[in-house]
Amino acid sequence: MSAIIAGTYNSRDTGGTPLSAGGVTRAGVLYRSDALAGITDDGIRTLSDSPIGTIVDFRSDFERVEAPNRLGTERSFVEVGLPLLEGSMTGMPSPGDLGDLGDLDGEAARAMLSRIPSLADLYVGMLGSAAASFAEVARLVARPSDESRGAVLVHCTAGKDRTGVATALLLDAAGADRAAVIADYVQSEANLAGDWADRMLERARSWGMPMVPALTDLVTATPPQAIETAFAWIDERGGSAEYLRGGGLSDDDLEALRSRLAG
Repeated sequence: MSAIIAGTYNSRDTGGTPLSAGGVTRAGVLYRSDALAGITDDGIRTLSDSPIGTIVDFRSDFERVEAPNRLGTERSFVEVGLPLLEGSMTGMPSPGDLGDLGDLDGEAARAMLSRIPSLADLYVGMLGSAAASFAEVARLVARPSDESRGAVLVHCTAGKDRTGVATALLLDAAGADRAAVIADYVQSEANLAGDWADRMLERARSWGMPMVPALTDLVTATPPQAIETAFAWIDERGGSAEYLRGGGLSDDDLEALRSRLAG
């Protein structure tokens, strides 16, 4: 699938996702992407001409400073920063830690590598700590401040994990077909394969990180089992709508979200 914003790898409109009750989600309401730091002049024009009025950035402060979004000056956007990973990454080894693996004995190195979370664990940790942030995204989609530019674009660095969980939650709460939501999540791995994935893995190598499967999956993969585990965790707690209510989303906002996405 080709990115819709030139200079990104994983941008797309979630419109057209099949609904469980029939029909599809509305186009021009909820977009998802990887970081917007490298978008081209054509990409800036695409953004300017789009119905997108709000851009939600799930990256940390460090990520945003390191690779600021390039949005151009043709028009303004409401930019909302909602960093998501802090609560779920506690205990993961730092690049400096991993760079010292060669100085450790086998048992110590294995113990350090075991601190790299699986994607499923990452998502469950994220869900456990960020309900209020996900509910805020739902409100932004449900209640646009400017109807003429009412669409919301959500993104992180890769557009696959923080963004993938957020869009899966919102689409599921709006009544999208679960299999179609999972397929949308899985699509990111193919979108990022090649140049983007190669650059990110090379960067990890430059930090001294070993290219073990757990790490390469964390950087580049979107296996269906990961988002299925996230959904299982959500379903045990009443489903996506109830999860968003627990984060502070009102019943009226939930109905507005469904109306915006499903029509």
